[in-house]
Amino acid sequence: MPELTIGPLTVTDVVLAPMAGVTNPPFRRLCREAGEQGARQAGYDGISGLYVCEMVTTRALVERHPETLRMIEPDPGDPIRSIQLYGVEPKTVGAAVNMLVDEDRADHIDLNFGCPVPKVTRRGGGAALPWKLDLFESIVSAAVANSGGIPITVKTRVGIDAYHETYRDAGRIAQDAGIAAMSLHGRTMTQHYAGRADWDTIATLVEDLDIPVLGNGDLFSADDARAMREHTGCAGIVVGRGCQGRPWIFTDLVADSHGSTVRARPTFRDVAATIHRHAEYSIEHFGDELRAMRELRKHITWYLRGFSVGGERRRDLALVTTLAELDERLADIPDQDYPDAADGPRGRAGTEKRPHLPEFWLDSRQLSAEQQLKIQAAEVNISGG
Repeated sequence: MPELTIGPLTVTDVVLAPMAGVTNPPFRRLCREAGEQGARQAGYDGISGLYVCEMVTTRALVERHPETLRMIEPDPGDPIRSIQLYGVEPKTVGAAVNMLVDEDRADHIDLNFGCPVPKVTRRGGGAALPWKLDLFESIVSAAVANSGGIPITVKTRVGIDAYHETYRDAGRIAQDAGIAAMSLHGRTMTQHYAGRADWDTIATLVEDLDIPVLGNGDLFSADDARAMREHTGCAGIVVGRGCQGRPWIFTDLVADSHGSTVRARPTFRDVAATIHRHAEYSIEHFGDELRAMRELRKHITWYLRGFSVGGERRRDLALVTTLAELDERLADIPDQDYPDAADGPRGRAGTEKRPHLPEFWLDSRQLSAEQQLKIQAAEVNISGG
């Protein structure tokens, strides 16, 4: 059976990608429950996968910002507490990892080197950082040195653009530093989510490395996941946008991974029940009904995709402020079978973007003295991407 081994952890080879503002504990719990359902349907009694929290910044963590501490709270039923960190300063990254280990807050830590958002990359972080080989090596080495045996993984992209690829150098450095596994999104920073992910780059990294390589990019169904495994030989698949408004995709992914052909095709009433459960989990997590409903609104838009709801009802649901109001508006919508239009690619693909980088960033693969002085200023203290 396909299983993923990362250090001492063995799970189904399915991973929920960390997504800012999306993979908080309530949503992770829904995805995990769906994955466990898929495991049961396939007769698998192991752990159904890794469900990674949204990105948190290392500076905010070591400064113990209340919102960041809330973000790293685990889904209460998850057997593996998986946290993704973003940082650009090795000492701060090492301190954040040490804090998580000393306070027993994590079982797996992922390092973000894949974020393409300009406010991150213009400071030298995210997908821009692996261009600086010395800085990248210092960060992953600091994380491993402070890990206390907890597996550290890396998530990255192909490079900055087609002329400045970084993934093969990053893979070699990460493996030598003691990283347990590496995830590769088959797009460059400038692509963001435009075009098609280049799965050939994932296959190349699989050939390059001895540690597990996980593939990410354009995974919207169990068929896509199977095709990626066959094309690349990757040790696991990482699903991001494909699960937005569809936590039940993890039922399909885990079931398929273990040989089951069962697929989730929820009716509208089933989806409404999932939205209700999502709201309950959110209220429990945030302790504030209004905030929970506000956090839920973007998810409701994704949940409704493909269903015949009507513009006015969609607008009303996008403005809910209480659980009772949510239930009342959902009950007003007739039941209907799961529509084909609810499947397929999700999220905004957009177009390629102009790279936003620190001045003279591409002049050398090493940090200049001036860039070394500035890197601490790039260590943001706001979590969530």
